[in-house]
Amino acid sequence: MDWMTELLHSLSELDTDVLLFINGMHNAYFDNFMYAFSGKLVWVPLYVSLVYLIFRNLRWKVALGCLVAIALTIVFADQIGASLIRPEVCRLRPSNLNNPISEWVHIVNGYRGGRYGFPSCHAANTFGLAFFIYFLFRNQVLTYFVMSWALVTCYSRAYLGVHYPGDLLAGALLGLVGAGLCYGLFRWIFKYRKPRLLLDAWVPVGVGCLTVVGMLVYSFF
Repeated sequence: MDWMTELLHSLSELDTDVLLFINGMHNAYFDNFMYAFSGKLVWVPLYVSLVYLIFRNLRWKVALGCLVAIALTIVFADQIGASLIRPEVCRLRPSNLNNPISEWVHIVNGYRGGRYGFPSCHAANTFGLAFFIYFLFRNQVLTYFVMSWALVTCYSRAYLGVHYPGDLLAGALLGLVGAGLCYGLFRWIFKYRKPRLLLDAWVPVGVGCLTVVGMLVYSFF
């Protein structure tokens, strides 16, 4: 299977080249912005606004079931990635000091992440949530926002040098699978049909945009 070995080697080289290109396009302003965007606590207001949206548009029992399904989506994506796939694949993060390319990777605020990075749990979790929200409401503006949010989160992980693009793609696919399975189970149990009119869809979009604006301002300092 020499051709398969050559193909995997070529893909690995391409993955490295794209990573170094993204990571190499850095400056002090975007170091601050991408580091903040990649954080977890900064997005708590967005998560709260999504919970509000769910309870605003669904009956409370259905809303609670929806939150359980979202939690299962994230647990599925996170644990399959971190506990099952990573220990088997053992792919070092670009930023890991044992990785030969680490000397060319730009590190922000000393952040290197854990040892292994395939697949990306950041990508799995954010895209898992984004795809679930898409399946749940099928609202164009809200979908564009959550997908853009997940995509920029993935870009920030490559920018920070802690994930190869291939790690992020695999994580996004894992999130899609988790969202599809958990949404399907939720829909089957609750006989769910999306609301004809989605009320207050602007709330998470507005909260998310204000969060980004706050990070853009913060990044100047």
